[in-house]
Order: sequence, then structure tokens, then C-alpha cells
Amino acid sequence: MRYCINCCIHLLPNDLHRQCFRCRGPNHNNQKCPVCKEESKIPLYTDSKQMKLLAVLEVRTDHSESWNGVFCLRKGKLCSLIFGLIIMTLVMASYILTGAKHGLLLIPSPFHYGAFTSNPSLMDNESLSDMKDHYQPSKMNISYVKDYPSIKLIIDTITSKIEFITRQRPDSEELRKQEPHMFSVIPNKFIPNSKNPCWYEEYRGNTTTDPYATNSYALYSKRFRTIFDYLRKVFWNHLYHYKDKHYRLRCLPHFYIIGQPKCGTTDLYDRLRLHPDVRFSAIKEPHWWTRKRFGIIRLRDGFHDRYPVEDYLDLFDLAAHQIQGVLQSEAAKEHGKMNNIVIGEASASTMWDNNAWIFFYDNSTEGEPPFLIQDFIHAFQPNAKLIVMLRDPVERLYSDYLYFASANKSVEDFHEKVAESLQLFENCMLDYSLRACVYNNSLNNAMPVRLQVGLYVVYLLDWLTVFNKDQILVLRLEDHASNVKYTMHMVFQFLDLGPLSEKQEALITKSPASNTRRPEDRSLGPMLPTTKAILRDFYRPFNTKLAQVLFDDAFLWKRT
Repeated sequence: MRYCINCCIHLLPNDLHRQCFRCRGPNHNNQKCPVCKEESKIPLYTDSKQMKLLAVLEVRTDHSESWNGVFCLRKGKLCSLIFGLIIMTLVMASYILTGAKHGLLLIPSPFHYGAFTSNPSLMDNESLSDMKDHYQPSKMNISYVKDYPSIKLIIDTITSKIEFITRQRPDSEELRKQEPHMFSVIPNKFIPNSKNPCWYEEYRGNTTTDPYATNSYALYSKRFRTIFDYLRKVFWNHLYHYKDKHYRLRCLPHFYIIGQPKCGTTDLYDRLRLHPDVRFSAIKEPHWWTRKRFGIIRLRDGFHDRYPVEDYLDLFDLAAHQIQGVLQSEAAKEHGKMNNIVIGEASASTMWDNNAWIFFYDNSTEGEPPFLIQDFIHAFQPNAKLIVMLRDPVERLYSDYLYFASANKSVEDFHEKVAESLQLFENCMLDYSLRACVYNNSLNNAMPVRLQVGLYVVYLLDWLTVFNKDQILVLRLEDHASNVKYTMHMVFQFLDLGPLSEKQEALITKSPASNTRRPEDRSLGPMLPTTKAILRDFYRPFNTKLAQVLFDDAFLWKRT
């Protein structure tokens, strides 16, 4: 069998060289064509079996002259070749772009980002994605162990800039100017025969008026509409009638579970609400003090109408109805029985989330918020009790990442996000105070993981500027997990709750844990040892200060 090397394909006798690029034409003559005549061919000799082009056993040239023709291909195979090259190019381009996006390419990883900005106008107009673009994304270094010395320099810079400076507490008149409506609704004094802060408010509506028609929680969330449907049905049964006027009992929480997220607050809430003297808001986490009163549902969605304080108070109406039942009972009327029912609220953002301040309060010269959440809570409830549940901040951050990351979760991705967040935090600390960086909305939204939530002592010290230390109970999740009964007794004693029967106590302390890690997240395993070492170095000075403030070395988390 003979092949023409100038065409590189097997041609049938009646089809010989018809598609040869160099000699193609209507007057083509195989004998006269210098390319195709016999002496110019380079024959390939194979055995008698059918031959595959890539399985040539021997190639012998009849002449020593160089090839004069170009390789000729049939049109179909040429198109296939070109199409294949295009597909290959697209695949390679997709790989390169995807790899660059997710940090999968072996490209050097710069450790310094664009300058941090606190320009309020920039923050007002930028979306979350815009703010992230303001900081150059990092490239992952596959050798994570080699990352450690470079990142350690960043942590050393941050540590050298740490200063725990006591903040100046604003006076009541400044607070009143910021929230005049809130101060007009909540009174200075509460009814004396209730352990929980409550008061009577005149209701001017009639029987056809829907008292919850404008409640923002009901309007913006279908989940809460069933609750408000029930409240509408029983509303008129719980009004207090006095001198031809109608009054409703309004209440605030007696205690707040203020933080932190992914530290066991849901489990504490689920157990505490089983106590017969405890009631909670109709919604576990209203996030009113930190977000809803500013009109924030999700910051990336922009601002909605601000939720007025009346909408927040509506969430405690179910509990208020039960307190009113105690107050109007015969025992209360005849013997002055005290109401011992207390209401709790469990928004895990209360302790730390002050991101909205930049949009509503005048900026200070140092970039620090002039007012914090605790300033307003203390103004209305100076005797409020606060419960904080904490855990090792290193493990808290990893749990936070597993819970909130939507896709492509991996220990490598977590490592990359930690490195990027540390770089952003360092850039801030070079120019601003620790408090300014912790409460900075732009920085907090730009960081891929919420490093700042684990800086417990920064928030605790700011709460201690307005509340006494004996009003704040600080627990560790590690202790709660190992001895639920002990920690729950601490909470009961702190809130001065009534005694429990053995059956009630067993129900509270022996029920399974709530909100544990999802099975699909467990399969990822622990974080990389290098990532853990980096985070331990970062959180160490903050944990040391926390242990000093609380006089408890357990908050160093050395054994976890």
C-alpha cells in the first residue's frame, strides 16, 4: 500500500491528490505535476494488514532531496483540526481564568493590599462586591507551611499596634438627640410589682383596627406572619380597661444573650426557654438594636425603612400577656403578688455588630463610632442583665466559615481567606486605632472571614464602660459542652430564677445539643495545622487581655 507524504492521508485510486493544496485545480495532471509524479513521492512501506497512520513500522525514502510540498489535508479533517484547537484554547482559557479567580495558580502571593479607606462617601455608595474590589484579591500559595513566616510578620505588626484604650461614654442628652422617638416611647420607670421591665401604654385604636398592620417583621418575613395572626386574634382579650380607656402592657427584655455567634447561644436559648419563669421574644434573634432599627435586613441589599421601636416591642406581646395574667390574678390583687416571669432576647449580634453607625451618626475625627448599642440599652435599662457565651476564637472562626460559606468549602480555601483577612486588618491598624478597625463597616465587609468577631475583649471592655461587671455573665462553650448542668445552674443563679423540680431540671440539662455542625461540614475535617498556628498567634494578645479582665486563665484557651 502506497501513501503520498505530501497529502499525509490515504487516498483511493480514483481520488488521488484531488484535494492536494499545492496542485489542486481543474487541469490537474498527476503525471505532469512536479509534486505528484512518481519520483517526488516518499513511499511508506507497511505489512499487508490494515495500517493505522500512527503505527508506521518503517519509513524509507527513495531520494535524498528535501520535501518540496506542504502537507495537504482533506477539508473535513482540516476543519476538525481547527475546531479541536479552538476547543482546546477555550478549555485552557477557562482553566486559567478559573484558577486565577480561586487562587489555584502557582503565582506568587503578594502580602500587601491596597490602602485601607474610611471615606464615608465611598462606603455609602459601594456595594459589598465593590468594597471587596477596593482591596486586591490574594493569590493562593500552595505551600502553606511556607506562608507562615510571611504571615507571622503581619501578625507581629498588628500586635505591635494593639492598644486597649477606654472609650468616652456619651451623655444621655446626646443619646436623646440621636433617637428622640425611642425616648418618647419607652418610659423612665416601670411598674413596681414586676421583675421584668414593663409599663402600660394607652391604646387608641378601635375593634376594627389591626394593631400589627404596619409591623415590619410581619411585612418583610412570611415566617412571622403566623405569630402575628395569632396575636391579632387575642389582642383585645388582653387590653386593660380603666376609666373608659384601653391600655396594653408593654415590656422590654429583662436579660439579653448578646453573643457570640457560633459559640453555643442557640443551645443556651433552647434550654433556658424550658424554665417555667422564662419567656423569650416571638423571634429568637430580632437583631433590632444592631440592624433592624437602622433599616438593615441584609447589608448587601441596602437599606429598607427603619423598624420603629413599636415593632420591636410587639415581639414581646405574647410574654406580656402572660405577665399581665399574673398581675391581674386574685393573688396579685389581694396580696400584692410579684410577677417573677422574665423575658429574654437572644440576638447574637448585639455584643459586636455596630457596622451601621457610619451611615447614621456623625463620624468622629479618629474614625471611631460616637455611639454604641450598649449606650442606648443602658439608657433605658440600667439594670439589664447580659449573658455572653464564648469559645476558642480559632475554632469559632472555622465554624463560622463552615456555616456561612456557600460553596467550594475546603481547608485550603479557609487558609487563603484567613491570610487575606489578616492582610486587610494589618492595613487598617497601620493608620487607625484598634476600635476604629473593629467597628469599621467597610473593612468588616471586605474581609472574607469574620476575624473581628473573635476579638472578644475589645467588645467586652466597651460594654463594661456602661454596665457593671456583675451585670454580665461570661461563659465558655467548652465548659457548657462538658457540663451542661453546671453552666445552666450558673445562668439560673445569675437571673435569680425560681427552683426547679427534678423532672424539669432533667428536661433542661439532658436534652440533646442544638445547632451542631452539619454532617457535610464534618467531612472536611479540621483546619490545616499552619492555619491554626497563624490564628493562635493572632488571637493570643486578645485572649491574654480577656483572661486578665475576667481573672480566669481558662479564657487563654491553651488546651484546645
